Amino acid sequence: MKKTIIAIAFAMFTLNCFAAKTYKVVSVDEFKKATALVEPGDEIVIANGNYTGWELSFNTNGTAAKPITIRAETVGKVVFSGDVSKPVFQAKGSYTTIAGFVFDGCVVHKATGGNGVLIELKGTDYDRVSNCTFTKNAVKEQFTAIFIINGNGQHNRVDHCTFTGNIDNQELQVKITADAVPLYTLIDHNTFKDKDKVNWKVYNGGECVQIGQDPVLLGTKFAGSIVRDNTFIHCNGEPEVISNKSTGNSYINNYFEDCHGELVMRGGHDCLIDSNTIKGGIGGIRVNGTHHTITNNTLTGLPTGIRLMYGMAKGKTEIGFYIAAGDCIIKNNKITNCETGILIGDSKNENWAGKFDTAKYPSRTMQDVAPYNNTLTDNAITGGKTAIVHNEN
Repeated sequence: MKKTIIAIAFAMFTLNCFAAKTYKVVSVDEFKKATALVEPGDEIVIANGNYTGWELSFNTNGTAAKPITIRAETVGKVVFSGDVSKPVFQAKGSYTTIAGFVFDGCVVHKATGGNGVLIELKGTDYDRVSNCTFTKNAVKEQFTAIFIINGNGQHNRVDHCTFTGNIDNQELQVKITADAVPLYTLIDHNTFKDKDKVNWKVYNGGECVQIGQDPVLLGTKFAGSIVRDNTFIHCNGEPEVISNKSTGNSYINNYFEDCHGELVMRGGHDCLIDSNTIKGGIGGIRVNGTHHTITNNTLTGLPTGIRLMYGMAKGKTEIGFYIAAGDCIIKNNKITNCETGILIGDSKNENWAGKFDTAKYPSRTMQDVAPYNNTLTDNAITGGKTAIVHNEN
């Protein structure tokens, strides 16, 4: 009996020694001290309150079974606001979850020694950002994102977050460079809504989701991102609600309603666009690049459901500011009450001379290469003026 009691006591002592720890913090210094102590399974809890001027850079490493969690004490009750010239959260490492925070009315600046951003996953593996809210945040320079995933990390996830009423910014960016590509990013079950047209002189730089930035020189970079089960309502920032500028990405079961922008294959190849619903607004799916599969989408009440674009070049090896839509499969899409169901050959002979830097992007300027070898089968097109328009000859 005595030996049994001793064994139980020893087991309980051992269990307590390995129990997860919680570090509750109220300041940057306390947060930094906690990140130096956390082990897999531990969590850092930021106390409820309103915070400004926080700059948090950390390298934490959990495991698949025991991730490290950095969370709000109460979801929605930890609010960051004010000017931001360095990352509020800059995560490195692996298997860390950031959850439950609100970024409200932040103003993001580019600055010497590091640019502002609300959340940056920098070369992380299996990190997750969940249940955060980004509302009424603005930037001071065009083409600035408020949330960036960059570096040579993989399998990061952004889920169940809300982006609403943000101003003049790109909201969620997977940054691709010649040296670094985040692989297999999952962006799912987020809501993007009520984004007004950007105020920049050039109506550009207001995407909700951008996968890659350079379609001309880096569009062939494989990213393998998945964007699925997200909602986009009244997203009017610019003509591209989602901008694909890389290769091998999937866009699945997303819902768009009354957006002044499209789901756009601006660059890249070999993407899947499947089971999305686009209802109302100015357009549906715009396609440049090759070997995309566009299937099972429902498009309703649009000027044009699907647009296959002219380019300056064709194929995966030639360089062009736009690559003609080629070798794509367009199948089993339901297109209802769209003025034109499918337009094959948009932007024919558009001249881009003087509109982009040909020294930086060594491309022809005339958009005169027609779409080619695209397969259209089993698409149900009803209720519009014209089912299919051919403008490629």
